[in-house]
Amino acid sequence: MTSPAAAPAVTATFKPFEIWLATAAGLTAFFTSLFTASMVNVAVPSVIGSFGVGQTQAQLLLSGFFAMNSTGLLASSWMVARFGQREVFQGSLLVFGSGGLLCFVAPTFEFLVLGRLVQGLAAGFLQPLIMLVLVQVFPPEKRGLAMAMFTMGVTAAVGIGPAVGGVIIEAYQWQLIFLAPLPFACLAAILGFLFLPGAPRQSSPSRFDWLGFALVNTIVFCWFTLLGNGQRWGWSSDVALGFVAAIVAAGAVFYWSQRRLGVTLVDLSLFQNRNYAAGFGIIFFYGFGTLATIYAFPIFGQLVQNFTPTKAGALLLPASLVAAAMMPLTGRATDIISHRTLLFVGLVISAVSVFGLTDADSNTHYWYIAVMLLITRIGSAIVTPPMMTAPLLGLPADQMQRGAGLANFAVIFGGANGAALYAVFLEQRIQHHTSFLATTQTDANDTTRELLNGAGMLISQAGVSDPAHDAVAVWHLKEMIVAQATALGFQDGFVFIAVSMMIPFIPLIFMSQKAETKP
Repeated sequence: MTSPAAAPAVTATFKPFEIWLATAAGLTAFFTSLFTASMVNVAVPSVIGSFGVGQTQAQLLLSGFFAMNSTGLLASSWMVARFGQREVFQGSLLVFGSGGLLCFVAPTFEFLVLGRLVQGLAAGFLQPLIMLVLVQVFPPEKRGLAMAMFTMGVTAAVGIGPAVGGVIIEAYQWQLIFLAPLPFACLAAILGFLFLPGAPRQSSPSRFDWLGFALVNTIVFCWFTLLGNGQRWGWSSDVALGFVAAIVAAGAVFYWSQRRLGVTLVDLSLFQNRNYAAGFGIIFFYGFGTLATIYAFPIFGQLVQNFTPTKAGALLLPASLVAAAMMPLTGRATDIISHRTLLFVGLVISAVSVFGLTDADSNTHYWYIAVMLLITRIGSAIVTPPMMTAPLLGLPADQMQRGAGLANFAVIFGGANGAALYAVFLEQRIQHHTSFLATTQTDANDTTRELLNGAGMLISQAGVSDPAHDAVAVWHLKEMIVAQATALGFQDGFVFIAVSMMIPFIPLIFMSQKAETKP
């Protein structure tokens, strides 16, 4: 990503209390955005029930947020140069809060998704700005600590969001989850106004690649609209094929536009470096599997295991807190141990632990799931530091910033695709199992007859009139079919996630040995 305008450096020396107050402003803002992103996962069953949508549409609340987050990243540095650091910080928080209010009052599902897209775009503007602030206020010898705190906050927010969201949904109503982060956003805005370094706007900021930015947003909009509605439209319908054609056309024009001379959104020459290209693949597909996991389990807990929203939301909490605590250690290990070794170990742990959940059903113990998710997040804590630093090794100094920006885009955009494609796969598998199980329910099926007879006896004992026996028994049978099909669909979905966790092993093979030589 060719950054058209880097934010101006702030060279002042900061007092300790100024450093920590500026850090509090930045991390509060970013933690709030991620907290909001993951909180919505536990509300998906409630959204499905309230608006009558399917999994493929409901997943847009998460994937749409991260898709717009990834495009916001591309414009952040130009925004700071054009409008000023504090102004973008305050403006992004205002837009983020407005998106939350829109979600809260949304009369239709479409307005709810629109609010999430607005929030995601604002969060995308914030992330690079906050990382820049940490670099500005901390002296060089303490920037490692700053990045460790940033990463710990990201990791913890992933687990805290669903846990708090579950409590709110169970105690009040699901719409309130969109208001819960607003006090923290207000706190971040106040701290930012008072203590954020005020890098001024540039009088003549560099040009921005508006054509590339428009094309990226066109691709993102068409792709995720297709994923969210293709199951309902029919994947071979004219409207679905029209979206495919638009994606291909916009992608071709985007590729052409990035090869021309001048300011571009993406520096394609980065991919001529084999180490960077391999690292980009690892980042994209690991983000793909990780966000699919985060999306899946709060929903699985409610739909299959009949957990309360609070209990389902807490599934990821222990794992995320442990992973956050491990980040400083794994960051230090990255400076000592081979990147390829750490990546291999972490990827194996992640993939094996998800495979251990592929037979989970309504009878699987809560703490077995929580422990397996804990192991998955331990793998993530091992993978993340080398994954984000290894691609940059061996890059020329003038490509380092662009390479880091594109790597951040890859993990977020990969995660958005993971959640979306997982939901599409899940809905298809649930429909497949429902149809298959329904065809086996005949008079010749002894199990079916016994079930209907037993249900009839229970219904009779409950005082239901004889004419209604058969109808109620058949309804009970249908509910059991749906429950079984849902459990089998989630099991297939966990296989999907586990396989996606193995894909990064392919680019790992091509990662350069030479580029990771330690000094």
